[in-house]
Amino acid sequence: MSTRFRPGQEPETRYRNMDHPVWNRVERFIEPFADTDRAVLPKTAWGFILYFAKQARWPFILLLIVGGMVGTIDAVLYWSVGWLIDILESSTPATLLADHWHQLVVLVVLLLVIRAIVMVGAAVIEQQVIVPRFYTMIRWQSFRRVIEQPYTFYQNDFAGRIATKIMQAGESTGDFIVTSLQALWSFLTFVVLTTTILSTLDWRMGAVVAVWGAGYALIIRFLLPRLRRAGKENANERAVLNGRLVDIFTNILSVKLFDSGQREHGGIRQALTNYMSAVTHLTRMITTVRASVAMLNGIMMTAIGALAVMAWMNGSASTGAIAATMGLVFRLNQMSGWMMFNINGLIRAYSTVQDATETLSVEPAIRDREDATALPRVSGHIRFDNVVFRYGKKNGELFDGLDIEIKPGERVGLVGPSGAGKSTFVNLMLRLFDVEGGRILLDGHDIRDVTQASLRDQFGVVSQEPSLMHRSLRDNIAYGRPDATMEQVIEAAKKAHAHDFITGVEDPRGRHGYEAHVGERGIKLSGGQRQRVAIARVMLKDAPVLILDEATSALDSDIEAAIQENLQGLMAGKTVIAIAHRLSTIAAMDRLIVMDRGKVVETGTHGELVKKPNGLYARLWTRQSGGFLALGEAAE
Repeated sequence: MSTRFRPGQEPETRYRNMDHPVWNRVERFIEPFADTDRAVLPKTAWGFILYFAKQARWPFILLLIVGGMVGTIDAVLYWSVGWLIDILESSTPATLLADHWHQLVVLVVLLLVIRAIVMVGAAVIEQQVIVPRFYTMIRWQSFRRVIEQPYTFYQNDFAGRIATKIMQAGESTGDFIVTSLQALWSFLTFVVLTTTILSTLDWRMGAVVAVWGAGYALIIRFLLPRLRRAGKENANERAVLNGRLVDIFTNILSVKLFDSGQREHGGIRQALTNYMSAVTHLTRMITTVRASVAMLNGIMMTAIGALAVMAWMNGSASTGAIAATMGLVFRLNQMSGWMMFNINGLIRAYSTVQDATETLSVEPAIRDREDATALPRVSGHIRFDNVVFRYGKKNGELFDGLDIEIKPGERVGLVGPSGAGKSTFVNLMLRLFDVEGGRILLDGHDIRDVTQASLRDQFGVVSQEPSLMHRSLRDNIAYGRPDATMEQVIEAAKKAHAHDFITGVEDPRGRHGYEAHVGERGIKLSGGQRQRVAIARVMLKDAPVLILDEATSALDSDIEAAIQENLQGLMAGKTVIAIAHRLSTIAAMDRLIVMDRGKVVETGTHGELVKKPNGLYARLWTRQSGGFLALGEAAE
């Protein structure tokens, strides 16, 4: 059985061994599917990061505390090495335990207990409390905002690129915060303690570390912004490359059929070249930063080493103090290189978040009004009242004062050449676009005054190119009515003449029949099979307004005739809007509306319109019934 998620239902995990009394207590500090009332996510990277950090403030405060303790313990351990050398020099094997046993016990407790608690605590907070659920929370809230975007948002971008931004936003935001509060904070704590310890031995050593810190800050100040820009370019080029790859693989059949000259090779090669150039620019900056840090660290270690030896020579520092000093310096050198790598990661994560916000933090062009109401089941009275729509173009030519009324239960056919506005008429009615003037009424309700979800619940749509999810056939048929029983699903499939072929379907994982998955966009099914599944979906939804956009165009004549009988039953009591280029399929409609260039040029029954010798419909009918069809007037 396939897994289906319905509103209010907790999705079932495929991992059966996740329930553990100890881990569950630790891991549930963050609610992964929490959300807020904010309609649009912050547009800046800092705002985006802080917005989500505030939703999990206590785990991050705890991580900040633990990060500081990690740096403190590192510095104390290196100082303890010097202290141990000094007591070994001042004691004998016979007197060591007697004189210093309590100090040695403290050292053992520090190593075995305190350090272990801090390190394990840091790992648990980062990996168990924050990473799984915090990253999921960001992705969930990003998805919730993106899914509310209108149809045009998806027309203007790659689907793969949008999905990548959602995934990257969660990972990069979490990485930025975790690295800042754990790695960066522990490093700063270690630097402060090292400077303090060395200053107690010789103020000049403390001054050297301070000068080193200033140099390190200058590298961050002047080189890392360039590194950040390079990181942003790298992230953008990677997203473009990924989007191109997904676009090709999604449309692989078209590529196989039409790209005999391997044109896609050129596009991918160009995208890879751009990405490689961005990576090269980024790696050059990384190399420059690493070389600068290496030279700065060499000067610092040499200066402090010389001062330490001079202090030992004049008797102002013990052997243990010198050992501790050099240990701290060598550790500082190691940590600085490691920290610069982490800062590189911070810059990349910040750049990736900024790049992601350009996609995720966009004000939806179409939104429900605050006082929008849920539309109850309608009778199907549709009215276009002086509608103006030009796709946002000032000089565009489409609808300029369009007036159309469709009565409840009326069956209407939309006819016209390509570009007449038939599909736009349907898209406006579904509020996939908003009118630029006038209004559209459904049972007297302006469709802008009702929620989009309740509006689209009123429509059952079968398009010329049906869209199926890479899910089971059962889920696809029940997509518009997820509470349908299996018996209802099967009944709808039988009415659409899909049941017989469904029982014989098997996917690569061995799932059969209604539980078999259909592949991305239903690619594993033929065009006619996809169309029948789409018709079954609409039959099961049983909406009061039925839109048929070439609903039977992909079917053979026998199947089409059989389904047409069931469609007649489905149309009973419903308002029907049918678009068809084969005029014979809509000739029996109650009324035909003939459109051309966004205007209604004719209206009437088939019998009335064919009697107009100079009418557009009569010309189209004559050409079709005469055995040929003008290409420009046949396809839309």
